[in-house]
Amino acid sequence: MVSSTTPPSSPSSFRGEGRVAVVTGASSGIGAATATRLAAEGFDVVLGARRLDRLTALAERIGGRAVQLDVTDPGSVAAFAAGLDRVDVLVNNAGGAFDAAPVAEADLDSWQRTYEVNVLGTVRVTKALLPALIASGAGDVLFVGSTAGLISYEGGASYTAAKHGVHTLAETLRLELVGRPVRVIEIAPGMVRTDEFTLNRTGSQEKTDAVYRGVREPLVAEDIADIIAWTITRPHHVNVDLLVVRPLAQAAQHKVARTE
Repeated sequence: MVSSTTPPSSPSSFRGEGRVAVVTGASSGIGAATATRLAAEGFDVVLGARRLDRLTALAERIGGRAVQLDVTDPGSVAAFAAGLDRVDVLVNNAGGAFDAAPVAEADLDSWQRTYEVNVLGTVRVTKALLPALIASGAGDVLFVGSTAGLISYEGGASYTAAKHGVHTLAETLRLELVGRPVRVIEIAPGMVRTDEFTLNRTGSQEKTDAVYRGVREPLVAEDIADIIAWTITRPHHVNVDLLVVRPLAQAAQHKVARTE
């Protein structure tokens, strides 16, 4: 399906030109910012998401290719994979949080949706594209995780459980692929201001605004896109296993400096 290539040997030669990058969840937030940044880096970017109208508009702006993708639908993932001739980079970004309820008030439908999107969806896409990534001779699987995958907090169990799943998925895959020409990278952001993500979780604009109120310069999607681009343009023998990134105002999950 994909012709093998020899990994470049220097940082200056291991750029985006000639490499195909797939970004899931690319219609908004970190996914859209990442697709935009990788296109600017010279990658041939394939954008996958459910909202084809938004996806197509972005693809036209950046010179990428829009393909509808629902990571929770096995048929959609299979069709998506079948339409790709080559894959060098997979950015597993599709995900989300859909509630902030304590365990005692858990909505199991929300838990199931959270796990389906963040964990099973990520496994589906990774499994489908892994043969092409191996065949590329210098593949990258990058997981957009979260600091929620490293520490738990009140009211976050459905999301923290799912992101802990993503974290252990990345660790396990790296062990299983050792000796193969595929890097496994995990980026774990802390507070990133992407209003759609927070609105989906809180259900109200007032609660969304409260999350960031008084926080000086929370991270934005472009900050994470910059980090993703940096990790996948290192020489291929350099594997950034896990990179945790927070805004300066956030020292830990529960420790955030606010001006009001």
